[in-house]
Amino acid sequence: MYKSIAYKYLFLFLILQSFCCNAQVLRKRTTLLMGGRFDISIVDKDSLSAEQNINVVIEEISRIESLISDWKPNSQVSEVNQNAGIKPIQVDREVFELAKRAIKLSEITNGAFDVSFAALDRVWKFDGSMTEMPSAEAIKKSVEKVGYKNIILDSINSTIFLKLKGMKIGFGALGEGYATDKCRKMMLEKGVQAGIINGSGDMSTWGKQPNGKDWKIGITNPFKPEKLIGTVPLKEGAVTTSGNYEKFVVFNGKRYSHIINPATGYPATGLCSVTVFGPNAETANGLSTSMMVLGQKEGLLLLQKFPEYSCLMITDKGKVIKSKNFSYKL
Repeated sequence: MYKSIAYKYLFLFLILQSFCCNAQVLRKRTTLLMGGRFDISIVDKDSLSAEQNINVVIEEISRIESLISDWKPNSQVSEVNQNAGIKPIQVDREVFELAKRAIKLSEITNGAFDVSFAALDRVWKFDGSMTEMPSAEAIKKSVEKVGYKNIILDSINSTIFLKLKGMKIGFGALGEGYATDKCRKMMLEKGVQAGIINGSGDMSTWGKQPNGKDWKIGITNPFKPEKLIGTVPLKEGAVTTSGNYEKFVVFNGKRYSHIINPATGYPATGLCSVTVFGPNAETANGLSTSMMVLGQKEGLLLLQKFPEYSCLMITDKGKVIKSKNFSYKL
């Protein structure tokens, strides 16, 4: 009898212990980092742990920002830019490898993505002040210092050299995607069960909500930004969206996006938005940006080179196009 009672108490204890161990809380925080908005959501065993881990995420993003932000004069990337046409600059291996991946993407997209886009002269204005298109001469001149082929990497010495004076590299949203991926990896290694790190629309997710349901990612309707086309469940992965529905100009009935083709200096046309799903946000962002520039046909051909990634495109005329491997139900 005592043995039976003992077993009952042990069983009850195990149930309670299991409940306590699996109890989860969700904590969120919004902050400005890397020139944009970061929304950080962490699911953890208690509020204190969740808040502490949000602090860890913010510290990590700030660390990455101090290395790669081209608008911070003391960053390693700014030092590279300041010495364009002068000398190679030694950078941390982390920065070197990010630059290496960015150049690889530049090559694969034949310059539709170009890490040296930071040297682009801003001849297009998307603040409502433009009354006519820039001249062909001005557009041509605007890209004179852009060209990833003029970036020299030295793997042995971990240096980056920009061959032309006035050249600049900038990771932009690619860097935000990298930061969200890095933080997700860090949280997983710490045993944090779930979360979302959203860097200006570049999202890395893992685990599930405290109620056991998948995270729901909304896809914005570019013609009615206050509304969604639908939601997609996401467990562990990344999603990024590039779009022209917030910043664009219209001349002669044609919409010109703030996303500029770095190879030509002309804005992207034809697509309103591209949302890419896949394992990491860095690559997804590079793909969504490149596909906006390349357009529907060439963009889908590019995506075929990355079978782990899928996409949803929306054209200027409102047509929704999914890649063949797009498996989500909207």
